[in-house]
Amino acid sequence: MDFQTLAIISVVALLGPLLAMPRRWNIPVVIGQLAAGVIVGRTGFGLIEAADPTLTLLADVGFALIMFVAGTHVPVRTGAIRAALSAGLVRAILVTVSASALGVAIAIMFGTNHAPLYIVLLASSSAALVLPLIHSLGLRGRSMLELTAQVAIADVAAIVALPLAIDPPNAGRAALGAALIAALAVALYVLLSRLERNGSRARLHKLSANRKFALELRIQLAILFALSAVAVFSYVSVMLAGFAFGLAVAAVGEPRRLARQLFALADGFFGPLFFVWLGASLALRDLTDHPQMIALGLTLGLATLLTHATTRVLGLPLSFGLLSAAQLGIPIAAATIGTQLHVLAPGEAAALLLGALVTIAVTAAASGWARPRAASAAEKTVG
Repeated sequence: MDFQTLAIISVVALLGPLLAMPRRWNIPVVIGQLAAGVIVGRTGFGLIEAADPTLTLLADVGFALIMFVAGTHVPVRTGAIRAALSAGLVRAILVTVSASALGVAIAIMFGTNHAPLYIVLLASSSAALVLPLIHSLGLRGRSMLELTAQVAIADVAAIVALPLAIDPPNAGRAALGAALIAALAVALYVLLSRLERNGSRARLHKLSANRKFALELRIQLAILFALSAVAVFSYVSVMLAGFAFGLAVAAVGEPRRLARQLFALADGFFGPLFFVWLGASLALRDLTDHPQMIALGLTLGLATLLTHATTRVLGLPLSFGLLSAAQLGIPIAAATIGTQLHVLAPGEAAALLLGALVTIAVTAAASGWARPRAASAAEKTVG
C-alpha cells in the first residue's frame, strides 16, 4: 500500500456524496462509496489490491469506528424511547419469528447451510441508516418512537447474533467473546458514568480544549482499539466491540466536541476507506458466473421487506414497516466476516449486499410515503 492507493480511494470515495446530494433520491452516502470500490477493485479496473494487509487493517479501523458511531446514535438516554421499548420489542420478536421461517425456507431453496445467517439478515435493521433518515425527514410521533426502539433492538440483537450464525462450529467460542465484550462495555459505562458525576470528565474536557490536546479523542480511540483487540483475540468481529462501546458512550452522553471529532475521523476518512475497500474486495463477476446468487440476493431483499411488513398486523403502518427493513451494516459485516473466514460460496458475499441494496431502494421510496403518515399520527397524538 502507498500514497497512490490512498489518493485513489480518497478521490473515488467522493462518488458517495455526489450520489447522495439530491435529497429526493434518499441515497445513503455509503452506496456511492461501495460502487466506487467496485469500479476500482476486483470487479473493475483492479487499481486497488483489497488483500493488502495494511489496507485491510485500516479498513478494520474504519469498520470499528463506523459501528462505534452507529452505537452512539442509539438514543438510549431518552425517556420516551424507554417507554416505547415494550412495543418495539414485541414487533422485533414478530419480525424474528417471520425471519426464522423464511430464512430456513431460503436456505432449503438454494441448497445452502446458512439458514442461521439468513435469519439474522432478514430480522436485522440498520440503526445507522434508519435513525438518521427519520431525523432528516423530520418524522415525529409515538409510532416513530416505537419504530426507533424496534430498529435499535433488532440492530443490537443482530450484531450479537451474527458471529454465532456465520460460523456455527465456533459458536461457543464466539459467544464467550461476545459476553466478554458486553461485560467490558458495561464496566466502561460504570466508569464513564462515575467520571461524569464527579466532574472529572468536565475538567479533562476543559483542559483538553484550552491546551488543544484532544485528550478525549485520544482516550476514546485507545479504548476502542483495546476493545477491538480483545474482540479479535476472542474471535469476535470488531463490529461488536465498536457498537458496544458506542452504546456505553451514548448511555453516558457524548460531548458535542468529541462527536464532531469522531465524525471527522469516521465520515471524513476511515469510513469511506472501509466502504471503498469492501467494494474493491467484492468479485461481482461471480454473480454472472453463478446466476443463482443473483436470485439469492433478490430473494433475501424481498424476504426482508416481507418480514418487516408483518408488523402491520400489530398496528404499524406499512410504510413504517418497510422503513425498518433498511439494512446495510449487518449484510456488510456478514460479507466481510464470511469472506475472511472463507465460509461463503462464490458470489454469496455479493448476493448479501445485493439483498441489502433492494431494501435500501424500497426504503428510499417508503420514506416519502412515511412522512405524511407520521405527520398525521403526530397531529392525532397532540389532539
